[in-house]
Amino acid sequence: MLFALITWQVALGGPLVGADMRLGNALQRTSPPDAVAEAFADLGNLVVAVPVLVAAMTYALVTGGARRWLPPLCLALALAFTALAVTAVKVWLGRPGPPGGTNYYPSGHTATAAVAFGGAALLFSLTVRRPPYWPLPATAALLTLACSAGLVWRGYHWPLDVVASWCLSWVVLTSAAFALRRLLRRPGNGGAPHRS
Repeated sequence: MLFALITWQVALGGPLVGADMRLGNALQRTSPPDAVAEAFADLGNLVVAVPVLVAAMTYALVTGGARRWLPPLCLALALAFTALAVTAVKVWLGRPGPPGGTNYYPSGHTATAAVAFGGAALLFSLTVRRPPYWPLPATAALLTLACSAGLVWRGYHWPLDVVASWCLSWVVLTSAAFALRRLLRRPGNGGAPHRS
């Protein structure tokens, strides 16, 4: 619902858009050194985030139990769907970004970071033997927040661009987790996922 509200505001140029731009400009003025902000923003690059997910997919394939191919496939599809959804909304709205140009809403880097790091955390949580599991999603959330902050600090995106990507990514990841729980508990697969 929050994604729909933000998208509606961006599409119509509602009052949230002006507040968003003012907040973005204020955050740019409070940015840490450029090298730090750039390093954070780079967490959403394909060459950074996707190899993390691929490593988790490989680990799940090697250590997973019955139907070990399902979790990696599900998360690969989740990342592909996210890329398609982000691209479609970007082209549809054509929102201008802080550096100029169009197609900045929602943030593709934020969505890539959220789904890749969150997907990796999900895959590792399915195969790790011992709890606690909370450090995995906490690390994924921290990396995604760092990426988001870097994008706004460097002036690559407005704050609502990254918030919209958080919303979209949350829906994608919770849907993937729900689908995996159902698929891995079907009769004939040996019960719950194997933890090595």
